[in-house]
Amino acid sequence: MNALVRNSAVFSLGFMMVFSISCKEEKSTKAVKQFKVSFKKEGELELRKKATDSLLVHLDIEIADDEYSTQTGLMYRKHMDPNHGMLFIFPNEDYRSFYMKNTEIPLDIIYISENQRIVSIQKNAKPMDESSLPSEGPAKYVLEVNGGLSDEWTLETGDLMTFTKE
Repeated sequence: MNALVRNSAVFSLGFMMVFSISCKEEKSTKAVKQFKVSFKKEGELELRKKATDSLLVHLDIEIADDEYSTQTGLMYRKHMDPNHGMLFIFPNEDYRSFYMKNTEIPLDIIYISENQRIVSIQKNAKPMDESSLPSEGPAKYVLEVNGGLSDEWTLETGDLMTFTKE
């Protein structure tokens, strides 16, 4: 019987020690790693006026054409040069909708059809806003550039895009 009481006492003591250890507040000393997301040129893009075919702008672009890159987009960027953009390439033409979750810079979101004509533009999308920013027609491509540039370039529905991948 003494062995049973002793074993029970040892078990109780062990349980209390485990319980007290597991209930301690641990101070996290791990630093949050911050990383800089930088531009990586993966192609070039031109925008041209529909009526005259005159060149409006030439951009260096990053390309988002897989699930990870299309979900991440320009999130966590603190800056983008005015001659840079990101081109999203989807497998099919459909109505698209973007939002600005974790996106720290204002953007113009340019929706472009399969035949590479601008369908619609969402201008000066507000950083960190999760509101839906839909296209006004089916788009296969979406170009993101710094907010305000589409007005500066006088972009309009029907203007043309061409691009090359590196």
